[in-house]
Amino acid sequence: MTQLTPGDIAPAFTLPDADRNPVSLSDYAGGRVIVYFFPAALTPGCSLEAVDFDAAMADLAAAGYQVVGISPDSTDKLATFRERDHLRFPLLADPGRDVLGAYGAFGTKMLYGKQVEGVIRSTFIVDVDAAGTGVVKVAQYNVRATGHVAKLRRELGV
Repeated sequence: MTQLTPGDIAPAFTLPDADRNPVSLSDYAGGRVIVYFFPAALTPGCSLEAVDFDAAMADLAAAGYQVVGISPDSTDKLATFRERDHLRFPLLADPGRDVLGAYGAFGTKMLYGKQVEGVIRSTFIVDVDAAGTGVVKVAQYNVRATGHVAKLRRELGV
């Protein structure tokens, strides 16, 4: 598994959102986007992290950031997740794990003391130029669901 580092070109993607509409990295041309990967919708840790991102959206937007969450869940499960937790940012489905793999957010990880294959909770800040090409500014792997958004806000000065 290859992990991205600051300065790397962000892998382009087009994935369906919870309403099955295609969303691409290039849709954020000329802006900054926080792309975060989470293991499974409707689980306690992923809900906590998503709600924290949602609560921070106004401040993040004021600082020029948009948020996109990506998981291997189906669009239907993501729609249920969005509605249940009142999330206002796009949730994208990557059931084939192609984008997860391209960002190094799927692979071997420790879970309750055992090595398993799965989604590695990860967050990236990507600057997207006017042509739609992204450059990784921040790459964080193995982040914790609890307190992650607050820590990210401190690091960004938001």
